[in-house]
Amino acid sequence: MSASPTTTSVLVRAAGVDVLRRAGLHGGTPVVLLHGVGSNASSFAPLMQALDPSLDVYAWDAPGYGASKPLAMASPHPSDYADALADVLDALELGRVILVGHSLGSLFAGSFAATRPARVAALALLSPALGYRVATGGALPPNVQSRIDDLEQLGPQAFAASRAARLVHSPETKPEVLARVRSAMAALNPAGYAQAVRALGHGDLLADATRISAPTSVAIGAEDAVTPPAGARALHATLIHPRGYQEFAATGHALPQEAPIAVARLLEELVKEARHD
Repeated sequence: MSASPTTTSVLVRAAGVDVLRRAGLHGGTPVVLLHGVGSNASSFAPLMQALDPSLDVYAWDAPGYGASKPLAMASPHPSDYADALADVLDALELGRVILVGHSLGSLFAGSFAATRPARVAALALLSPALGYRVATGGALPPNVQSRIDDLEQLGPQAFAASRAARLVHSPETKPEVLARVRSAMAALNPAGYAQAVRALGHGDLLADATRISAPTSVAIGAEDAVTPPAGARALHATLIHPRGYQEFAATGHALPQEAPIAVARLLEELVKEARHD
C-alpha cells in the first residue's frame, strides 16, 4: 500500500542499525544518505526536508553511531561498512537505490557502488573524503590518529566545541548550522568514531572510482577546508560515468547543512536522469 508523501521522518531499525525514514510515494527508487565521520543521520534533516516530498528517503546512523550496533572488527575498511549497508538495505527490502555519501560516507558509498553495481541506480558524492590508503595493520597518519586521541582525551562535548566551526564556512554568520554540526559531533560514541576514523585511513576512493559503473555526481563547498575542492575534482576526473560537478560558493564542508536546497535540487536532477537511463 502506498504512503502519502510527508516531510516527517521516523526512526526504524534494520539489521542492528538505526535509520531515519521519510516516506514518499512508493514505487520510485529510494534515496539513501550516508553521513560523515563527525555526523549522524539527523545531520541530513535539512536536506531531507528540502527534497521532493514524493521521494522515499533514508538516512542511517552508521554502525557505531547512536544506538547502531558497531562493527565486529576494531579497524574496519570501507568495504566492511558497505557490507553492513547491504544488510540494512536487505532488511528494509530495498533493492536498487540512489546512493548519497557525504565526506566519509562517500568512501562507504563508493565501496558499495564498486562492488554491488546492480544495486546502485545513481551515486552522489558530497564533500568526498578520498581516504589515506593505509594498509591493514599499518599506522594511521598522525593527523588522522589525532582525531581518535582528541575525542578520547577531551570527551565528545569539548571535542565538538573545538572542531565543529572548521566544518562551516563563516560559522559566525550561520549559527543554526554551526549548532547542528556541533550537536551531532557532541553525540559521538568514541568507540564507533574510532572505527570510522580507521576506515577513513584504509579507504581509497580514487581506486574504487575506477570500478563504479553508476552515473555519479560530485559536489563540494568551494570553501571546504576539510576535503578541499582539488580532491573532488580529481575524483570526478577518475569516474567512469561522471555526471555533474558542482562547487558551491560561500560553503564549507558541512554542505548538506549549509546548502540543503541547492543539494536537494542536484539530487533531484540525478534521480530524474536515473529514471531515464
